[in-house]
Amino acid sequence: MTVWLAGMRVTADRLNDYTPSAETTSGLVAATNFTVNSFFASRSPGGSVLVHCYLNYTGAGITATSGNISDTTLCTLPSGWFPPTVINAVWGDGSEDGECTIGTTGAVTLRSATATIPTGRNIRMTASWNAEP
Repeated sequence: MTVWLAGMRVTADRLNDYTPSAETTSGLVAATNFTVNSFFASRSPGGSVLVHCYLNYTGAGITATSGNISDTTLCTLPSGWFPPTVINAVWGDGSEDGECTIGTTGAVTLRSATATIPTGRNIRMTASWNAEP
C-alpha cells in the first residue's frame, strides 16, 4: 500500500499497489437444499472483487409474503473471497429476483423475492465490492 505524503507526484508505480489478480471457480459451498451449478470469482490488481454463483434449489418452495422470505442461506463463498463488511447483492432466475446479503464470513443469505421460489429453480447471484488492501 502506498503512503501518500505532501508533495508526492501521482505516478503509475505509486497507483499500482501490486496486488496480484486472482480467479477461482472452486471452493463455493452450497447450503442445504442447494447444489452448485457453477461459480466464478475474480480479483483485479486494484482490489475490485466480482463473484458469480449459479445454484439449483432442490428443497420445498420458499414462500414469499409481500416480497419477504425467511432468511435462507444460499451458499458460503470460499475463504479469501469474503467482503470486508456485510454487503447487499442481487439474485435472479430469469423470471424472479430479489435481494441477498453477503456477510464477512462469506455466507450468502437470500432475503427477499418477487414471488415464491419453487423447487428446481436455478438461482444466479452476482456481487462486486472493493477489497481492503
